[in-house]
Amino acid sequence: MIRLFCACLLALVVGLLMTRVAKIVALKLGVVDKPDARKVHKGLMPRMGGLGIYSGFMAGAVFYVCSHPNLLFTGDVLGLLLATTIVFVTGVVDDIRSIRPTTKLLGQLVAALVFVGCGGYVKFLSNPFGGDIIFLDYMGIPVTVIWLVGISNAVNLIDGLDGLAAGVSIISACTMAVVSLSHGYYMPAALLFVLAASTLGFLRYNFSPASIFMGDSGSLTLGFVLGAIAIMGFAKGATIVALVIPVLILAIPIFDTFFAIVRRLIEHKPVFQPDKGHLHHRLLAMGLSHKQTVLIIYAITMFMGCIAILTALLPPWMTVLLVAAALLILFAGAHHLGILRIGGADKTAENK
Repeated sequence: MIRLFCACLLALVVGLLMTRVAKIVALKLGVVDKPDARKVHKGLMPRMGGLGIYSGFMAGAVFYVCSHPNLLFTGDVLGLLLATTIVFVTGVVDDIRSIRPTTKLLGQLVAALVFVGCGGYVKFLSNPFGGDIIFLDYMGIPVTVIWLVGISNAVNLIDGLDGLAAGVSIISACTMAVVSLSHGYYMPAALLFVLAASTLGFLRYNFSPASIFMGDSGSLTLGFVLGAIAIMGFAKGATIVALVIPVLILAIPIFDTFFAIVRRLIEHKPVFQPDKGHLHHRLLAMGLSHKQTVLIIYAITMFMGCIAILTALLPPWMTVLLVAAALLILFAGAHHLGILRIGGADKTAENK
């Protein structure tokens, strides 16, 4: 416990310091985010704050593993650190040069394959209601790759308000850590707490009013690490119901992305074309302030996290009912806010 506390403290301190460094470097290099019709901030804003998140996480993770006499750099952990570095570098390059989406996707795919190559992929599933274990073997590789790339981009897409992606990621990481501990997965839980600590160091400068943005170097890194540690924990070989747990914990980025894809496909727009129909845009269009919107999404994330924790404690049949109810609430809320309303989201937001 003391080692974990020291690792988290190190991650927090390094995250704080390196975020300040990132701010200075970004301003000197001209790595800034310019306002436009879709964005809500005004004036030039330095980005590349992901340097603080990445540096803090790496420092804390390496310290925790090296300081524990019974832990070694296993394939999963080594693969996580290598793959995270690849994703981070890809994000930094995009922050500086604005690379094409296909190039950015390629970097994520390489990172995912590195993680998979080190043994980090879903290998089997067990039926929670009884029956034989389903061995996925190599079929689990494409599932894992899609999961990692999907979560990375999901967190990237919700990074639209000061402190939003960072705060949601912190809540998700802590919730996932609690669930991991309940299943006896101590290493994934420790890494999640370290990630939360490093992101908290960044959030000190990113919460409204922000003085720096995380950029793709931060959002892609956060999403990838969250998705990868979910695989390292209860998703690597778990019941089918247990696989729903990370989906519930990461419900906001996952379903906001899902709704955006559906919305754009129906409107015959490119999937990667940004719009103002995301959850935070819709809440702002209702007249809520920037800070109120972020806090409401924090609350929703905490609510879904509580449901995820309950699924780890309840019988399988009750878990199925609880998950179904949670998904029903999500879709009803999306319909009420107009997130799936074709054509109306952009128009309403533009009139505000």
